[in-house]
Amino acid sequence: MALKLDPGLTIDDFTLRERLHVGGMASLWSVTRTGDTRDLLMKVPHFGEGLDPAAIVSFEMEQMILPRLSGPHVPLFVATGDFSKQPYIVMERIEGQTLFAKLKELPLDYDKVAEIGHKAAVALSDLHRQNVIHLDVKPSNIMFRPDGGAVLIDFGLSHHRQLPDLMQEEFRLPYGTAPYMAPEQLLGVREDARSDQFALGVLLYFFSTGTRPFGEGESMAAMRRRLWRDPYPPRNLRPDYPPWLQEIVLRCLEIEPAWRYATMSHLAFDLAHPDQVKLTARSQRLKRDPFSAVLRRRFNPELKRGIVKSAAIEEPDAPIVLVALDLSPDASAQSGALLAETRRLLASSPEARLACVNVLKQNRIALDTDLDEEGNSKRIERIVALKAWAAPLKLEGPRLTVHVLEAIDPASAVLEFSHANRVGHILIGARQNSFRKKILGSVSAKVAAEAACSVTIVRP
Repeated sequence: MALKLDPGLTIDDFTLRERLHVGGMASLWSVTRTGDTRDLLMKVPHFGEGLDPAAIVSFEMEQMILPRLSGPHVPLFVATGDFSKQPYIVMERIEGQTLFAKLKELPLDYDKVAEIGHKAAVALSDLHRQNVIHLDVKPSNIMFRPDGGAVLIDFGLSHHRQLPDLMQEEFRLPYGTAPYMAPEQLLGVREDARSDQFALGVLLYFFSTGTRPFGEGESMAAMRRRLWRDPYPPRNLRPDYPPWLQEIVLRCLEIEPAWRYATMSHLAFDLAHPDQVKLTARSQRLKRDPFSAVLRRRFNPELKRGIVKSAAIEEPDAPIVLVALDLSPDASAQSGALLAETRRLLASSPEARLACVNVLKQNRIALDTDLDEEGNSKRIERIVALKAWAAPLKLEGPRLTVHVLEAIDPASAVLEFSHANRVGHILIGARQNSFRKKILGSVSAKVAAEAACSVTIVRP
């Protein structure tokens, strides 16, 4: 039998201090533990007549999943209580409010929406790398640390690819928050990471227009309409809506998961680099799909089966590959070797995105100029050179981006870019003989030593 919870009650090593929130499925308490100076939060599920059984199962799921998560984008797990006495989860208490507090300010500035979306996408990318799909992405489940990093909370509806999915095994109805649920979730699919992408797309649409793309309907009939009916393009609601943001949002909201981004890292990349977003017809749309297209979706059972089939496939191996290029005349042999190695790597990862990077080295003391001796922009010249280098790879649209970085230390610039954009593999050339290498050390060696991902050093 569940305990009567009151301030001062001690459960195991934890003493209840203040009840902070009462939700539909659980209550949140601030707690203390002798010898522990951290701010702690205890989540306790509700018991009682008429309680939805899914509330308990979802709490079991969170008890299984949260201890297996780590990193800055999830609350630090502390302890859990057994159902035989008093079930609970104790975690770090994160100060601040969730994104729910922003609803009264909508619509937000477009740049602010992109910033929020990027931080949330980075957090979700990290979650997906830990084999977890959140499946309940919404404003009330996203918080921010004092340093600005996003934190995801509430994993009761999540799916862990290496754990039994109790929600799927015990219930046939889809569970989630109605306005944010992806079409495949409505069909019972819970193992596609791109469902989180759809929910984040709903959030981006809502925060940038002030209108939910699929309305507020919570009935199954209302929710199922998104299986065949697309939302109004944001530019229909706000004429000044940026094409790059509409491209991103509508790509996230594609009915077919395969038409969305390959991974959450790719979405985060575009949100952080609006000038690199490859625009398609999506970006200019002002109307929803014609009624003929809606009818085909509505009465085509093969299309629905296609959604289930594609959604059941695990997130593809689609890393962001960074190639650090030296564009100086004496590096032509090195560039050729890098091109050959890049072609080989992309052949084994057909969904990968290639980011070609060159560092425009800055002086430590002297003033720098953006123009060369002939008055041409150094940056533009290098962008052109990077695209020319990658042309033989014949990469389509968004699979290729080019970046010219300005930095005093090239190695640090490559490392910073790699970390900020969740790069999965770095290709970099090594000079055979160089006076600067002898005096200052090797750029490739520093990158290889300090990168958080795989690094291939290519020699001509």
